[in-house]
Amino acid sequence: MFKYFPHTSEDIREMLDVIGVKSLEDLYAEIPEELKFKGELNMPSAMSEVEVRQHIQALAEANIVPEECYAGCGVYDHYQPSVVPYITARSEFSTSYTPYQAEISQGTLQYIFEYQTMMADLTGMDISNASMYDGSTATAEAMLMCVANAKKRNKVLVAATFLPQILNVVQTYAHYHGVDVVLVPEKEGVMDKDAAVALLEADDVAGLICCQHNRYGIIEDFTGLAEACHAHKALLAINSVASDLAVLRTPGEWGADIACGDAQSLGIPMGYGGPYIGYLCVKEALVRRMPGRLVGATTDANGQRAFVLTMQAREQHIRREKATSNICTAQGYMCLFVASYLALMGERGLREVNELGYSGAHLLHDKLLETGFFEDAFPGKLFLNEFTLRLKKGVAADFVRHMLECALVLPGVAVADDLLTVAVTEKYGPDSVEDYVESAKIYFSEL
Repeated sequence: MFKYFPHTSEDIREMLDVIGVKSLEDLYAEIPEELKFKGELNMPSAMSEVEVRQHIQALAEANIVPEECYAGCGVYDHYQPSVVPYITARSEFSTSYTPYQAEISQGTLQYIFEYQTMMADLTGMDISNASMYDGSTATAEAMLMCVANAKKRNKVLVAATFLPQILNVVQTYAHYHGVDVVLVPEKEGVMDKDAAVALLEADDVAGLICCQHNRYGIIEDFTGLAEACHAHKALLAINSVASDLAVLRTPGEWGADIACGDAQSLGIPMGYGGPYIGYLCVKEALVRRMPGRLVGATTDANGQRAFVLTMQAREQHIRREKATSNICTAQGYMCLFVASYLALMGERGLREVNELGYSGAHLLHDKLLETGFFEDAFPGKLFLNEFTLRLKKGVAADFVRHMLECALVLPGVAVADDLLTVAVTEKYGPDSVEDYVESAKIYFSEL
C-alpha cells in the first residue's frame, strides 16, 4: 500500500532472519572499524518550496555560463525558434507511454511519421526509424546492421577520423557483440581511402563506416567508396551532422546504404549533455535489419488519414540477445523537437542557417590566422562551419579556460595540447567574431 515508504522494523527483522544475520551491523562485520563512518550524516533540514527554489538558483549562479559557445565537436549552439517549445508542449502530441494503441496515440504517431519522412528526405535515403538515443549509439547500431546483413562476416571498418566519443561507443558495442572493428587510419586529417579500399579487397568485411564532417571539421571526399564496398559485398554507412545535410552531399548521393548520426543540430538545445537524438536511415532493402520503431500512414474505417506502427518486430521485446536490437524505444519528445524545427525552417531556412555558419566560421578562421598566434592544422582542407587550428604557443586547454573565465566565451574544444577545434553557428556574426579575436590577442600577447 505504501510502496515508497522505508522498511518497517518487522520488515527488516524478517529479511535478516531469511539471510541468517542477527542485526544490520552484522552485515558490515568484515569492514574494518577505521573505515566505518562514526559521525552524523550532514542531512540538511527540510525546506519550503520558496527556499528550495532559492537554493537551486544559488547553485545555478555558481556556474560559469558562457555568453557565446564555439565548442562544436558533435554539439552545436544553433538558434531554436521560440515557437518550437510551444509546439512540443501541446497536449495532443503527448501519450502516457509507447503508442501501441493507435486509436489514442494519433498525435504521437503523426509527429513520428513526419519526423521519419523529413529525415529520409534530408539524408537522401528511403526509410528512417524513430529513433536512437544519440549519434554514437546510432553509429553502433549501423555497425551491427552491417554484420547482420553480411551474416558470416564480423569485421567492420571504421574511420579513425571519428570523434573519440563515437569511437568509444562503437568499440564497446563491438566488444560485447563479437564484432572485429578495424580502424582505417587517417592521412593529413582525413580517412585514408586507399587504405580502406585495400582492406575491403580481403573480402571479409561486412561494412565501412565514415564520417562527414570529421572530428577536425574537414569535409571528406567519398567518391568511389560505395562502389568499392558493394564490389566486395560490404555496406557503406556515413555518419553526418544532420544540419549539414541541407548543403552537403547526402549519404544517399554518395551511394551509402545507411545514414546515421546525431540530430541535436536540428532545434535541440545543448543543455548539459542531453537528451539528444540519434537518427538512422537506410535503403529499403535493409528495412528489416533496422532497429527501432517505424510509423506508417494509412486510412481508418471511415476513410480518414490515420497513423499506425508498422514493421516493428515483437522479437525486439521478447528475444533479448537474439533480437534485431534492444534499442526499440522512440525518443518521442526529441522527435517532436526535430519535426517541429524542420517543418518551421524548411529547405530555405536550413540552407540559410548553414550559409551563415559557413560565413562566420571562415571569417573567424581567417582572422585568427591573421593574429599570428595560430596556424592551419590541415592547410587546404575544406570545411563548413567547424575547423581546427594549431596554437603556435601556449596550451589549448589553458586558452579555453582563460576565455571562459575572462571573456565568458567558450572558444572551442582543446582536442590536443596544441590543437583547438572551433565551430561557428548562425548565432555569431561579424561583431562576435571580432570580440573573440580581440580577446584571443590579449591572451596570447601576455604569454
